[in-house]
Amino acid sequence: MIFSQAEIVAILAGASFAAGLNVYATVGTLGLLSRGGLLSLPPALQLLDSWYVIGACGALFLVEFFADKIPAFDLVWNALHTFVRVPVAALLAYGATAQMSPRVQVLAAVIGGTVALAAHGGKMAVRAAVTPSPEPFSNVALSLGEDIFAVGLTWFATAHPYIAAGMVLVLLLAILLAVRWVVRALARLFRGARRELAI
Repeated sequence: MIFSQAEIVAILAGASFAAGLNVYATVGTLGLLSRGGLLSLPPALQLLDSWYVIGACGALFLVEFFADKIPAFDLVWNALHTFVRVPVAALLAYGATAQMSPRVQVLAAVIGGTVALAAHGGKMAVRAAVTPSPEPFSNVALSLGEDIFAVGLTWFATAHPYIAAGMVLVLLLAILLAVRWVVRALARLFRGARRELAI
């Protein structure tokens, strides 16, 4: 399937968000979709449909599948993956726009990395809130949901690019509102603590 430039941008929005949640699932899904003839990867990204890349992504996905479900360790794992998810999303966006001008490629890489960073940051914030819970089931359920959503969003973005881009926009707005709410709550908390210390 050949996509227009607008569709490529819409697909990148979905794939970048998915990469922010689980980069190995996203890259592996893109490779499998290409192998199945459901996605025509740009020349710069055709390496993704190599069985070696798909196999490596599958193996790393399995490692992440278990590591991401261990309370407390998942926070360390996800913090380290800031240096994997964001750059890979930026590289995917850069490679997917190889047929466009260098300026557009750089802009796509910045936007792809930013979207992945927002998704990753939202994931980290939710995990930090859920991890102190005494029961492990909420952490496992959340992790499973993220895995399924990353694969599903990657596929959905290739089948319905504009709807997926709209979903990503709504999710980004929700993350921004949540961050704003948390910052305000923390500011109120610190102001209250300062007043108590002053008394």
